[in-house]
Amino acid sequence: MSYNIHHGEGADGRLDLGRIAAEIRDSGADIVGLQEVDRHWSERSDLADQAAELARELNMHVVYGPNLDLDPLDPGEPRRQYGNAILSDARIREWRNTLLPRTGDFEQRGLLEALVTVRRVPVRVFTTHLQHNSQPERMAQIAAIREVIGTCHEFVVLTGDLNARPGTPEIDAITEDLIDAWTEAGVGTGYTYPAGNPHARFDYVLHGIDVMTCTAAVLSTDGSDHLPVAADLALPGDRTGAGTSVRPSDG
Repeated sequence: MSYNIHHGEGADGRLDLGRIAAEIRDSGADIVGLQEVDRHWSERSDLADQAAELARELNMHVVYGPNLDLDPLDPGEPRRQYGNAILSDARIREWRNTLLPRTGDFEQRGLLEALVTVRRVPVRVFTTHLQHNSQPERMAQIAAIREVIGTCHEFVVLTGDLNARPGTPEIDAITEDLIDAWTEAGVGTGYTYPAGNPHARFDYVLHGIDVMTCTAAVLSTDGSDHLPVAADLALPGDRTGAGTSVRPSDG
């Protein structure tokens, strides 16, 4: 599942992280890529560590990749961070956050990755949130992501808010390496933004050519300004003895 949670603020303007947790739980997702996650960031999210709270509420493992990392407002308080997170039912064996290319005054973006094992099969899961107002910046970020993913020896799943519609140069570039789950199994437009009246598809689950999409769906929720997209993914049976289903969870 890929879900841009908008720091827990819904389309109705109400902050409710519990609503986000309930939506993830109801989806049945085993792996969730989250974007726009606050960690002690500001009063807008009650200075909460949202990644840790969601993991605790859902009884899942979590890693967090801060792309903005600021001093606290008061000495001795936790650092103020904003970025991406990955939740996983399976234990996370290793992880890292790679900062993506940034120019001028654009927001720092990042690529968070986590290595998990699903039925003894290693899967490297990524999540990202690309620059919203510069195509050249997104193209540079996509190039950096392709370079990282190109070194992987495991099955690969990329989730994220790519801030680009299908058919744009950014999506054309990343789908040279990865398959868009929606094009394999989605029905309809797949629009994810804005939540109240979606007319654009910015949020994706993509995977390597050795993984198969069984189903893909945009979930109807009101917990964020984006709708989450979820996909059931099957790993090749010859690596496990039988087909293995993975549900990754938007930006």
